[in-house]
Amino acid sequence: MFLPILFTISLLFSSSHASVLDFCVADPSLPDGPAGFSCKKPAKVTVDDFVYHALGIPGNTSNLIKAAVTPGFAPQFPGVNGLGISIARLDLAVDGVVPIHTHPGGSEILYVVEGSICAGFISSSANTVYFKTLYKGDVMVFPQGLLHFQFNSGKTPALAIVSFNSPSPGLQILDFALFANNLPSEIVEKVTFLDDAQVRKLKAVLGGTG
Repeated sequence: MFLPILFTISLLFSSSHASVLDFCVADPSLPDGPAGFSCKKPAKVTVDDFVYHALGIPGNTSNLIKAAVTPGFAPQFPGVNGLGISIARLDLAVDGVVPIHTHPGGSEILYVVEGSICAGFISSSANTVYFKTLYKGDVMVFPQGLLHFQFNSGKTPALAIVSFNSPSPGLQILDFALFANNLPSEIVEKVTFLDDAQVRKLKAVLGGTG
């Protein structure tokens, strides 16, 4: 008798719990933890939490890398919080580049809307490089955590839409990690095999010290 009652109660609890978790719209006013942002109170959720307009606006590519990423991650697009998805816009001016980087929190799919983009990634097991020039309508996937890159390989601006299987995939750009902080030059030289002049030049370009 006890087991059927317990089973019924567990089903009711599961159903109730599932309905509560239909979505978890991010509340940016609360701390962001390992599981994402805390949920906004359902009474305060509106349809605008599930709609995002920024991807229709060209990014500003007037910068060192001639590239701009407009993210639709949980902080900007609260409705994706907890759903395991997110999206972004990538603008690449002529000669624009997204240097070698990684997303520790998610895999990426890139869809070319306009122009041509050379993109690739490096495997962690054998350092095998997989790269290809992509054209309008092409799609490429980049596995989670692997070093990868994109650059405009054409003579006109390029546009891509990228999506991730995480609401907050994270980003670490290798060049900035090495040369845009205060890691002493002597250590950078030791771990990269670059000479002092090369390290100082890169630190000067990217704003590093030390």
